[in-house]
Amino acid sequence: MIASALIVILAYAIQIYSYALVIYILMSWIPRLYHTWFGRELGKIILPYLKLFSFIKPLGFLDLRPLVALLVLEGIVSYVLPALLAVVA
Repeated sequence: MIASALIVILAYAIQIYSYALVIYILMSWIPRLYHTWFGRELGKIILPYLKLFSFIKPLGFLDLRPLVALLVLEGIVSYVLPALLAVVA
């Protein structure tokens, strides 16, 4: 019971982190937003996770790392956590 509640809380936390990642991605459209207080603080949270995907090189001006990072988070919420929930329940 407690384990299933923790899995649900983890799913919500990953969803919130996904929203923060999307906000950080959208901030790239206006580069000066990165230099605001909010942009620096959000970067402290998001950039360590994005660095995990540094092996993916940009295709010209198109950087696919944020997309892959977002897909990994969605895969965890959609596939890994329900499998854990099934094992625990």
